[in-house]
Amino acid sequence: MQTPVNPFKQALQNQRRQIGFWLNLPNTTVAEIAAGAGFDWLLIDGEHTYHSLETILHQLQTIAAYPQTHAIARLPMGHGHVGEMLIKQYLDLGVQTLLVPMVDTPEQAAAIVRAARYPGEGGAGGIRGMAGGRAARWGRWPQYVHEANDRLCILVQAETRTAIDNLEAIAAVDGVAGIFIGPADLSASMGHRGNPAHPEMQALMEDATRRIVAAGKAAGNLSPDRATAQRYLDWGATFVAVGLDTNVLARETSALASHFKSG
Repeated sequence: MQTPVNPFKQALQNQRRQIGFWLNLPNTTVAEIAAGAGFDWLLIDGEHTYHSLETILHQLQTIAAYPQTHAIARLPMGHGHVGEMLIKQYLDLGVQTLLVPMVDTPEQAAAIVRAARYPGEGGAGGIRGMAGGRAARWGRWPQYVHEANDRLCILVQAETRTAIDNLEAIAAVDGVAGIFIGPADLSASMGHRGNPAHPEMQALMEDATRRIVAAGKAAGNLSPDRATAQRYLDWGATFVAVGLDTNVLARETSALASHFKSG
């Protein structure tokens, strides 16, 4: 049986917009509600939340029941030996698309791609350890080890001034499918902590988006504000998250309580 193709990767290659939603809560009911909403992708956030490998696995299993929605997982980090270990573990869970934070240089991007790929002919190309498990559906996808590299989609985050300066070089790395602009950390690194809406930041992110696209790679971003998310799409971003589970829950419960208690 052939290893399933990566529909998200195909969409990026074909420059089809992909609208996503962020999952911070390690809860399968939340994941199922979001998966049934019709988003193209859901991001399971392993960086800024209290996800474990087990909760990530459970959300992957939940989202799999909704084949129109692709599961992406964000690593806590992707650098060094710890990063190599985490990449291997996430991929062995069955993740096809990884988002890796804080990638500043093409050398870092190349090391991440190498950690995510199986060795090729003659042992060259990658260092991912060989294993069965869920990624290969316990041997029911017998060609997995031969097809996994092709199905893999690596997205890296540009979140510092250094990363912005290196965008073209990062985009040129073989195996990097897209660059996600991290608005919060990038704003902090530029002296606008907590204010990605600052005009300087908006101008910087617009320029970065256009540069990524001009370099032939997909650009991504995140905003829970509808007008801002639309602006990112208008700039040429291909994959944009338009909400977060925690933000929606906090905002809507506060609004509901305020409406009925204000009188």
